[in-house]
Amino acid sequence: MRTVHPLHLAVAGILAAFVGFASSFAVVLQGLIAVGATRAQAASGLMALAIAMGASGVLLSLWRRQPISVAWSTPGAALLATSGLPEAGFPAAIGAFLVCGALIMAAGLWQPLGRAVARIPPNLANAMLAGVLLSLCLAPVRAVASVPLLAVPVVLVWVVMFHLKRLFAVPAALAVVVAIIAFQDVPMGAGSLWPAPILVRPVFTAAAAIGIGVPLFLVTMASQNIPGMAVLALNGYRPPANPLFLATGVFSVLAAPFGGHAVNLAAITAALCAGPDAHPDPAKRYWAAVAAGLTYIVFGLLAGAATALIAASPPVLIEAVAGLALLGAFGSAMLGAVAEPNGREAALITFMVTASGQGFLGISGAFWGLLAGAVMLTAGRFSAPR
Repeated sequence: MRTVHPLHLAVAGILAAFVGFASSFAVVLQGLIAVGATRAQAASGLMALAIAMGASGVLLSLWRRQPISVAWSTPGAALLATSGLPEAGFPAAIGAFLVCGALIMAAGLWQPLGRAVARIPPNLANAMLAGVLLSLCLAPVRAVASVPLLAVPVVLVWVVMFHLKRLFAVPAALAVVVAIIAFQDVPMGAGSLWPAPILVRPVFTAAAAIGIGVPLFLVTMASQNIPGMAVLALNGYRPPANPLFLATGVFSVLAAPFGGHAVNLAAITAALCAGPDAHPDPAKRYWAAVAAGLTYIVFGLLAGAATALIAASPPVLIEAVAGLALLGAFGSAMLGAVAEPNGREAALITFMVTASGQGFLGISGAFWGLLAGAVMLTAGRFSAPR
């Protein structure tokens, strides 16, 4: 076994946190603003999420002595971006966030619920996620068409970095946006660069709970928590799932009143801390996850600056960066949706209904897409010859 300096663990954790934050904070902010958050409330939500996932990652890693990385739900943020403004505004979204956190806690406390979520047909779950992501993934095309002089450099840098060092493709594209803002000398509102926690009194409505809370829970479990457990298992770590789900649910509930939608087990950034590149000795890699958690907390204190950057940028340009960040997730979701011929039509129906963005009875299309696909799949099973 080669000798590795202990500082290498810290570097691996800081890198994981930087990639996780820079690659998707624009998606999170877009999602919060789409459901009614003001700029200050979005900064508060971003701060709450970063601190929650940092603190929970540190505590879980030290408790289990395993590299358990926690992240915000990027697919969940994309879901918010396409859900639309709830009838009662952002307080209703806060209520839905609390419902999602409570359901994640229930999945950790009550094993039948966790098993039921795991039994959701993967093709339907992937189809719903792909439908949610489609609109955002089209944003780079819209940006190039509307502001080519600004968007083309962002996309070109992303393409080059994608082939050179994929993990840094989105941060590099974001750096180009920062350079554009600096070149145009756009004021960023320096007086509000430090975020302030804003407590929002939740409003509970059936439409928001069913249209936002339940799909957010399903997307978070199916596309984050379950794959996060798989990443740990692939690297030789097999912690019990239920306590981890319970912990992320608790921190989601704590972050929700301040604007945080959900935290969960990390998948992509988890591989940076749990893999051999972090340290050749698996017993020491948890220190990389601890370093990542502490770095997330620091980034949370910079949430006001991140929000100011988004506010100073042309909206279509930030949407383009968010779309580039989600292309990989969209491709994986589409592949998972149509890979198996059995149930492919049901998955396509789920995808189309979700991607349409059409809600009914005040409930977002993601819920109806999953329901439509489930009806199609069930009808096919009943009508199949015995």
